[in-house]
Amino acid sequence: MSSAGSDAGLVLFAWRDCLFRVPEGVQPPKAGSLFFCRHLAARPGERVLEIGAGLGLAAVLAARAGASVVATDVVPAAVEAIRTNALLNGVRVDARLGDCWAPVGGERFDLICTNPPQMPTPPGRPRTDAAAAADNGGADGWEILDRVIRGARDHLRPGGRLLFTIFAFLGRRTALGKLEAAGLVPSIVASETQDFPRLGYERIEHIRAVDAEATVPRDRAPASVERFVVRGTLPA
Repeated sequence: MSSAGSDAGLVLFAWRDCLFRVPEGVQPPKAGSLFFCRHLAARPGERVLEIGAGLGLAAVLAARAGASVVATDVVPAAVEAIRTNALLNGVRVDARLGDCWAPVGGERFDLICTNPPQMPTPPGRPRTDAAAAADNGGADGWEILDRVIRGARDHLRPGGRLLFTIFAFLGRRTALGKLEAAGLVPSIVASETQDFPRLGYERIEHIRAVDAEATVPRDRAPASVERFVVRGTLPA
């Protein structure tokens, strides 16, 4: 007799000469993750923190670049995946379980990066399946990013950078303003046009309602969305 899980199989993801195991309950990398990692720019000898690291894609790439890396996630399976994928790729990553800044206390870093859930979520309607839960960003999409931005100054070394991605409908000007208000020098590192996310079509009217910079067309279903890599730098 075979057990129900005996034919579940093993999902692997290969990218940039690295191999990653994708466990059940952890999202495989999507277009936004790859865009994020292409502009990570971790430097040898830097201390790097990735918040919400998932399976550890960015963390492993930063470690391969010579950085000393701490990677966190709230999902135990993700923390285990980070450890496994670091081992698979011959690097060391300090993987920790916990929410936002809690796992790092008062530690400081040269680079803090995150590509967190940021899909605007209608109040009372968050989906709980693994794929959608990893995208639930609160009513306006900023729920997690706001917490990261507010705490960044206390965890960056002088001259350190906070790096994250946003969908255009979260607001490019909004992102720059939030960073400036937090005492960081804001800039846009890169932009890329991507397919409009499938989950976004389920929430399209809500997204239009919170899209203060009017990036989503009102008269038709959008085929694409612009994505930005945003940086906030702590003055030296």
